[in-house]
Order: sequence, then structure tokens, then C-alpha cells
Amino acid sequence: MSRKDVFSGLQPPVEAADPASPLRNRVRPILGSPDLIADTSRSPVGAISQSLSELSERNRRAEEIERKLAEGQMVVSLDTADIDASFVPDRMPETEEDHARLVEAIRDHGQQVPILVRPHPSDAGRYQVAFGHRRLRAAVALGQKIFAVVRTLSDEELVIAQGQENNERQDLSYIEKVRFAERLTARFSRDVIMAAMSIYKGDLSNMLSVAARIPADVIDAIGPAPGVGRRSWMEMADLIARDNYVERVREFLATPEAQDVSSTDRFKVMLSAMRPQENRPRADVWTDEDGSRLARVTQDAAKLEIVIDRKRSPEFAAFVLERLPALFEDYRSKGR
Repeated sequence: MSRKDVFSGLQPPVEAADPASPLRNRVRPILGSPDLIADTSRSPVGAISQSLSELSERNRRAEEIERKLAEGQMVVSLDTADIDASFVPDRMPETEEDHARLVEAIRDHGQQVPILVRPHPSDAGRYQVAFGHRRLRAAVALGQKIFAVVRTLSDEELVIAQGQENNERQDLSYIEKVRFAERLTARFSRDVIMAAMSIYKGDLSNMLSVAARIPADVIDAIGPAPGVGRRSWMEMADLIARDNYVERVREFLATPEAQDVSSTDRFKVMLSAMRPQENRPRADVWTDEDGSRLARVTQDAAKLEIVIDRKRSPEFAAFVLERLPALFEDYRSKGR
């Protein structure tokens, strides 16, 4: 079977990229309490009116620094060359676009949040990251030192700190958490893993089941698939185990159709192709007179989806967004 025949007829949709959120130009104190952010846009009159409040905040700030010093959690500046990664990776490789965006943010606004490191357990004078790997990589790219909190941590304390920080991050996808849990099983008990990830026994069992039934190379080829949750990954694991789809999945993931789209779209199209035929939504492609694709329309009994590639058709995407309210008003005016 040729690569193009694998899951034939399916063209992966490309989701429109969300516009980047604008960053406010403000100065954050190095220890980073959000309550203590000094907004540089504040007028002098406003600043004077807040003087008593700021004095109180400075006193509270002094107490906070004393507490952190007592706990050994003061922020220090370290050379990136002296810092090694955690012994348990917690995320799949980020895209160069995401890396470049973080580098630009730190270059323009400084490092807003320190990373957490421990003295290296076997290499004197070096440190090991508990969390903040992306910030560390960005600092390396910028050729600058990095702000860090240094704490003495055991292996268990490190992975618990690493896992709990991951649990607070919205950008860590479900499958990245699955991989993190799987890697922890090589060294730690399930009780430690559940504490590190703030999950229940059933959640951990589901994660390890997904990791066991979907081959590692398939997960790597799909990527982090942000936005794809537990149910979809478990459905894929069920289909792979039930219908022995592994080789067909590998062939599909090697095609240009799969490689040229986002990780999330790659997952969705593959899962759709693996489902029984009667459950598959019908997909159509709209093209212009030159044959260029304008949109992908997917519909079934439950919903209709129209996906427009903003990279290929930015003006058409803007036109559709602009006309949608008028289209709805026209529909409503006819009493439909």
C-alpha cells in the first residue's frame, strides 16, 4: 500500500492560529508577587495617591524576603552553563515558533518568573532543574544568566515539585502528562506519582493504559496535540488495540499530509480515519476556480464544522468572520 493510499480521501484540517495575546509593558519585582507589580503607565498623580498603600506593601515585601531567606528560597542569578535538565523529561519537544515567542518575550520584558533548581546530587558546583526548562532554553539562546530559586531536594521532592508545577500549567497537554507519569514509574511508587501530579488512582491507571497501548514512536510522531483530552486518547488506544492499526497508523504519520499540519489536526484526522465507517463525519473541500483550497467542511448528524486555512486564504477568512453576523440576522429575519 502506498503512503498516499493510507487512510485515502482524508485531508487534515488546519486550524486557524489564535492571535498572540499582547504583552503589557510593566515591571515585575524579581520575586514576582502579582500584587506588587509596578505599572509604568500609572500617572504621577495616581502614584502619589497610592503612596501610603505602597509603603505598606514595601513592609510586607521586606517580611516576604526575610521568610524566603529563612527557607532558603531567595532568587539568585545563575550561569545557564552550570544547570542541567531534570532527570525526568516532562514535555515533548516544543516547536521553534513557540521557542522563538518565549525568547522574544523574555528579551523584551525580562524573565518574569524564576525557575526552580537544586544543587546537582552528583556533580558539585552544578544545578539540576525541577521546573523551568523552556525558560532555561530561552536564556541560553539570549546568552544571559537566569533567575532561579535554589532548594535542596531529594529525587522524590524534585519530581513532586516538577509535577505540581506542571499541573498548574495550562499548556502542558494530556499526552505530555501521560509520558511524564510513565517515566516516573521507572523510579517511583504510584503514591509518589499521584502526589507529584495531583491525580487520583483511576486517573493514573488511565494514563498508564494509554502509554502502554499506543507505541512510543506513534506518540512521538503525533506530538503533544494540545487540546486533545483523555477521552480521545483512550479511544485511540482502544482502536489500536482492537483493530491492530499500528502499521497503518505509522504509514499515515509518514505521509506529507500528516507531517504538514499541526499536531492536534494530525491526531484528529487519524482518529477519524480509525473509527468505524458509519461514525465518520462527511468531509468536503471548497476550492476556488483555480483549484486552491478555501475551506474544509466536515458534517455529521451532530454538528457542522467549517475550517478555513488563514495562511492560504487570510482575506477569505476575514470576509467570512465579518459577514457571519449579517448572515445570521438575514436567517432570523426570515423567521426560520
